[in-house]
Amino acid sequence: MIATSNLELRFGSRKLFEDVNIKFTPGNCYGLIGANGAGKSTFIKILTGDVEPTHGEVIIGPKMRMSVLKQDHFAYEENTVLDVVLMGHEELYSIKKEQEMLYSKPDATQEDFDRAGELTDRIEELNGWSAETDAEILLNGLGVSPEHHYKLMSELTEGLKVKVLLAQALFGNPDILLLDEPTNGLDLKAVKWLEDFLMDFEATVIVVSHDRHFLNKVCTHIADIDYGKIKMYVGNYDFWYESNQLMLTLVNNKNKKLEQKRAELQEFIAKFSANASKSKQATSRKKQLEKLKLEDMQVSNRKYPFIEFKPDRDAGNNMLKVEGLTKTVNGVKVLDNLSFTVNTGDKIILLGRDDITKTTLLQILAGELEPDEGSYTWGVTTSQAYFPKDNSEYFTNPELDLVEWLKPYSDDEHDAYVRGFLGRMLFSGEEATKKCTVLSGGEKVRCMLSKMMLAKANVLLFDNPTDHLDLESITSLNKSLIKFNGTVIFTAHDHEFIQTISNRIIELTPKGIIDKQMEFDEYIDNEEIQAKLAEMYGESK
Repeated sequence: MIATSNLELRFGSRKLFEDVNIKFTPGNCYGLIGANGAGKSTFIKILTGDVEPTHGEVIIGPKMRMSVLKQDHFAYEENTVLDVVLMGHEELYSIKKEQEMLYSKPDATQEDFDRAGELTDRIEELNGWSAETDAEILLNGLGVSPEHHYKLMSELTEGLKVKVLLAQALFGNPDILLLDEPTNGLDLKAVKWLEDFLMDFEATVIVVSHDRHFLNKVCTHIADIDYGKIKMYVGNYDFWYESNQLMLTLVNNKNKKLEQKRAELQEFIAKFSANASKSKQATSRKKQLEKLKLEDMQVSNRKYPFIEFKPDRDAGNNMLKVEGLTKTVNGVKVLDNLSFTVNTGDKIILLGRDDITKTTLLQILAGELEPDEGSYTWGVTTSQAYFPKDNSEYFTNPELDLVEWLKPYSDDEHDAYVRGFLGRMLFSGEEATKKCTVLSGGEKVRCMLSKMMLAKANVLLFDNPTDHLDLESITSLNKSLIKFNGTVIFTAHDHEFIQTISNRIIELTPKGIIDKQMEFDEYIDNEEIQAKLAEMYGESK
């Protein structure tokens, strides 16, 4: 158990948290969500003791061990991988090292042997005899193969370091586990393994993540940071979002009787609690959902941007033909004789392990780059809007506020119209007069989405649009692209985003492409396709 009592944190005159009284109990996984800047990572640091609250306290159950996912990927450069994982249980690691030192002393005394015996008893109490084996199981599960286990951390790639630090956090069955964006930098297999691990984990887990698929899989509760308070909700992210939408509808519908509203809520809960998974987390979540009553439900104050893409005309049947595209970037051939045809209504996710390959293809299709060889032909009735991965060149003029910035992209350049448009994208009042050079990453993305909406294109090209966005904006963009009746070609790392939008998959590999008309989940679970991909990426079986 970990809890806060009357917690408050101030930065000068600004209150980040106020009067936070919340309890996290064993056997549950809590997804900590909130708008960008709400203080999710700061709250984690308060729980770990890295940030001292202005008022109040953090209460941890007696003899409970807390483990935290470290964010510094270069903190253990001179340590071996296996040792770094073992360090996740500080007491056990220090005891084993002391014991090794005592046994290796050439002039060991009786006192040394007595001390070694005491340490042996403590290792027994901590179930430490299988420590190395347990660490290896975690590493293997996350995709860190045995040949890396005795290497120095300095010898590993960034991706492998991420996995080692995650294994460190999970090691030794901690009583309280704090994870800040644990899926960042993980491949799909590692994410799936982590989901399965946490779904059967019996301790208290608090996780910050923008990955909705992950939150939906592992969470029994959502803890929502909202205007300096933290509200607790039973269920995963989808339940939190959909139940909020339902409650808003029920609250606003004055004509419905209370019993009708209760019945609607219970029907809604029954749908969400019908989970086939037998994991501990899913079972716990189901039991708690079934106990919910109308009177228990709260409505979040969270605001969502209004995102809607409406093409000014439909595209014909001739959409896009790509023939023999070849492009070299910085001396590396990233596209090699690439050919495919896009049909009207295709929503294509571009996959591939090299982001430069996908970005280069989108830049060519958007007219930003010229291919070295080959051609691409858009249909005469098509119009394209492009969302680049790097949008910095659009926000360089210090003289422009947001209203002036957006005007050139709008058919109606009246201040009132542009301000109204910005307001729907959560730039209301004085926010609309911000200079475009001082915007945050998320604000720039919302501006670029506004620009794309005003283009009224029937083809949308997106290069990782969910980067820098908070969960509310990701959810709004996701729903808008599901609804969009045009053609979409996009890249993304968000599992839920890909699964719910795409109807076609093109994966760009060093040995050509795989092009499949199927769902993303089906694609990654298909053993034949995955074996073919391993071959095309040059992986040994």
